[in-house]
Amino acid sequence: MKHRVEQLFRTLADRYGSTVLAYRSALVISAQLILILAANLTAFVLRFDADIPPEYQQVMWDHIPAVLLIFSSGLWMFGTQRGLWRYVGLHDIGKIIFASLTSVGALYVILHVVGGVIQYPRSVIVLTGLLNGLYLVGIRLAVRWFREWLRIVGPTTRRALIVGAGNAGELLVRDMLSGGDYDCRPVGFLDDDPVKRKMRIHGIPVVGTIAAIKEAAGKLEANEIIIAIPSASTTVMQKILTASEGCTIPIKTLPSVKRLLDDPVSLRQVKPMNLDDLLQREPIETDRQGLNPLIGGKTLLVTGAGGSIGSELCRQIAQHKPRLLVLFERYENALHSLMLELEATFPDVRILPVIGDVTVTDRVAEIFHQTNPDIVFHAAAHKHVPLMELNPKEAIRNNILGTRVVAEAAVNTGVDRFVLISTDKAVNPSSIMGATKRVAEHLMQEFNQEGLTKFTVVRFGNVLGSNGSVVPLFYDQIRRGGPVTVTHPEIKRFFMTIPEAVQLVLQASVIGKGGEVFVLDMGEQIKVTDLARNMIVLAGLVPGKDVEIVFTGLRHGEKLYEELFEEREQVEPTAHPKIRRAVGAPVPIGELSAWLESLQVNLPKTEEEELLHDLRRLVPSFQPVLSQRVS
Repeated sequence: MKHRVEQLFRTLADRYGSTVLAYRSALVISAQLILILAANLTAFVLRFDADIPPEYQQVMWDHIPAVLLIFSSGLWMFGTQRGLWRYVGLHDIGKIIFASLTSVGALYVILHVVGGVIQYPRSVIVLTGLLNGLYLVGIRLAVRWFREWLRIVGPTTRRALIVGAGNAGELLVRDMLSGGDYDCRPVGFLDDDPVKRKMRIHGIPVVGTIAAIKEAAGKLEANEIIIAIPSASTTVMQKILTASEGCTIPIKTLPSVKRLLDDPVSLRQVKPMNLDDLLQREPIETDRQGLNPLIGGKTLLVTGAGGSIGSELCRQIAQHKPRLLVLFERYENALHSLMLELEATFPDVRILPVIGDVTVTDRVAEIFHQTNPDIVFHAAAHKHVPLMELNPKEAIRNNILGTRVVAEAAVNTGVDRFVLISTDKAVNPSSIMGATKRVAEHLMQEFNQEGLTKFTVVRFGNVLGSNGSVVPLFYDQIRRGGPVTVTHPEIKRFFMTIPEAVQLVLQASVIGKGGEVFVLDMGEQIKVTDLARNMIVLAGLVPGKDVEIVFTGLRHGEKLYEELFEEREQVEPTAHPKIRRAVGAPVPIGELSAWLESLQVNLPKTEEEELLHDLRRLVPSFQPVLSQRVS
């Protein structure tokens, strides 16, 4: 029956909806006039106990035009005809009440004081005002209730369990019930506040605490869970995910508080919960406006432009309208894809794709002399720890000699700023990759003393979703049904998003004076095991039941915990509260230069053990894990 009623009204809405919208103002005014007339007639009936004397009937009918004119004018002055009935609230009710009271006063003055119609009952004037307000408010509330009822009884929408019965949850449910752009309807709230227990918000019950998510979702036959706590800490989010284990329905979340304040419409942008929501800190924000004078109208060159960080660098750089953006990349497929994307998104920015290898001196020098860049972002590097353990010569060739080649070209062509992308694995390194990046950091400090180019380093942790990172691996393993492989139960890592990493890199180019190592305050390290469990839960599966987590043992060169600073480094603040500066004693410049000169010629024929010995000497904190390697 309810379904047939709903279908009937939907059919009527489809057939006559456009006509109603076209004549909405006329219909609203007509409805208000009818209700004013009804209020006046009812007032006379109540005043005379349904037996109106003939002389008062004449008074009533003679003055109905005046009543309609005065009350409709009062409503028009207060703008009640402009409010949408489906969204009626306290503000609209207040306007109707004030308009009715004002009209009561005006009608009394006009009839009794000015017109001298003393036989017109004063009680009828007051009752007309009260009943008019009641009728006008009542019809609006009835329309709103009816629309909300249709959404509640409708079988075609998804059933949503709302976690959080605070302001955001209330606003979300109100918007859902009033016809917001959602494909679901609320069926219950969950909240840890004992005051809200067993209460109702817009008719939706608070059915329990966050810990009862699984039970409530099953009982209410929910199709999805929406987390309506924009200010929730990582601890709360983790609690919600833990309680959701076993629920095979999607989990969604509202945007952050900052985004809601900047854009209230974001309330409707309920999105699937993802790993970005689990960062143990607020996302970093930098002064993007300060980049305009630095980048606008300049030539910028990005090495490793096709990688995760390099490509995002290019996207954000293009937003500031450089004169020329040079994409330096050796992998042609990645370069071609990025070129097409940037040309479509930023048609006014001149893009120059260049295929080249940072270890080829002649090619690098050729491109630098042709383009004469103002700023260089060096993102090209070998970064996979296990692969570099097996190929130490290539790690040294690309990460150290390649960095030197690009830095020399920058000095020779008078580049203004040079920013190296480094890693937290360069701190007390246990891997070949980390040690090579540490030497590259020292190279920046050496080159910073040679010319006018300002060399700076940006050091950060793992990037969520970057090529080859653990997140895409876990996604693929979950998609295939598992198992999800984690090297150790206690392994932890710092994590950040790709946009955050790129913001930090760009900010370093603004605040860097030369010779600094900038480090992002990335909060606490996150257990990789927790990350794996969260990803399984977010996929609507049960860890240990639907998808197993298997521990495979630490890989060669891998540490349980990463670090951001060495003991010898001093930590200094910068102008940005989330960016710090590492100040330490680099390796002796002469020793490093001599070693690099010999490597330029002798690398192919140098034994790997000798290279390891050299790295230990140049990076005293390097403690390599011996492993089987190939030449």
